[in-house]
Amino acid sequence: MSNAAPYQADTTSPKLLLPAVLLCLFLGTIGVHRFYVGKIGTGVLMILTLGGCGVWTLIDLVMLIVGAFRDKEGRKLTQWT
Repeated sequence: MSNAAPYQADTTSPKLLLPAVLLCLFLGTIGVHRFYVGKIGTGVLMILTLGGCGVWTLIDLVMLIVGAFRDKEGRKLTQWT
C-alpha cells in the first residue's frame, strides 16, 4: 500500500483573486478573505488578533498579489476574473 497523495489534475482554485485581494485590503484585519477561501480556523484567529496587529494581513495581501496564496484544499488562487 502506498501513502502517496492522489494525483490532482486541477491545481487551480475556483476562487478568484480579485475578490480575495479586495476583501484582504478592506476587511483583512478581521480575516474575511480567509473565510472566502474556506480557511475558517485561521479566519477566526485573525478576528481574535486583529490580523496579527496588521502584520498577518500585510503578508496575506502580498501573497495574494504575487499568486502564492492557497485555498483550503491547497490550490493556488491564480484567476483574477
